Amino acid sequence: MNKTALITGASSGIGAELARCHAASGGNLVLTARRQDRLDRLKDELEGKYGIQVTVIAGDLTQPDTASKIYAQVKTKGIEIDYLINNAGFGGQGMFHQRKWESDLAMIQLNIVALAALTRLFLPDFVKRNHGRIMNVSSIASLMPGPLQAVYFASKAFVTSFSNALYEELRGTGVTVTALLPGGTMTEFAHTAGLEKTKLFAKAVSAQKVAWKGYRGMLKGRLNIMAGLSPGRRLTMGLLPFVSKKMVLRVTRQLQEIETSAG
Repeated sequence: MNKTALITGASSGIGAELARCHAASGGNLVLTARRQDRLDRLKDELEGKYGIQVTVIAGDLTQPDTASKIYAQVKTKGIEIDYLINNAGFGGQGMFHQRKWESDLAMIQLNIVALAALTRLFLPDFVKRNHGRIMNVSSIASLMPGPLQAVYFASKAFVTSFSNALYEELRGTGVTVTALLPGGTMTEFAHTAGLEKTKLFAKAVSAQKVAWKGYRGMLKGRLNIMAGLSPGRRLTMGLLPFVSKKMVLRVTRQLQEIETSAG
């Protein structure tokens, strides 16, 4: 029996690749993002290539009522969601006191509030049926504070902590919650956040690679999945609890700083 996945932020990057992963596995999809035209193109691609059914719901999750509208539309259409993948999110580089508050407030709404709202809306249905998978796309940024990306790093810390807590709450229900923690990934995120010229994205990996690792881990019901990290970077992340916090802050800040050429 085909499983239906709902994926937010599905118009590009990791979200679009996760949609391709699920479609290649024979599952139907509900795709949501702000850009209707991109969603429609992805729908045509996946239905044509894999013979599945794709439902598109365009909506802006930075608006407080969008999560409930998406849930209502899914119910109205009679679609049963088996996998909820909260992928939508964005970042932004700069000193917190100099950034536009409206931008950071929208980031909090999308990265935290919308993710929690969609989880709260769909989770009772999963528990009632005794099966379901939720994957929340976090980041390795969730493992440390992030000078020059203070709100983004903090928002991802919420995602990982929230996901891990739910994983334990749901033990024995047939429902699992997985946190996907990518490293630097080749998506529109770096450009949108103003980070494409930083050391953080110097060795970015493909969104496809990250998506497949996350998707397979979600199906297995894993707790946390780190994706797109070299062995050296993975070792570094493991040593974080044993390193001076002030040193971690300085190094993290350096990774966020824009590199300029002398030419």
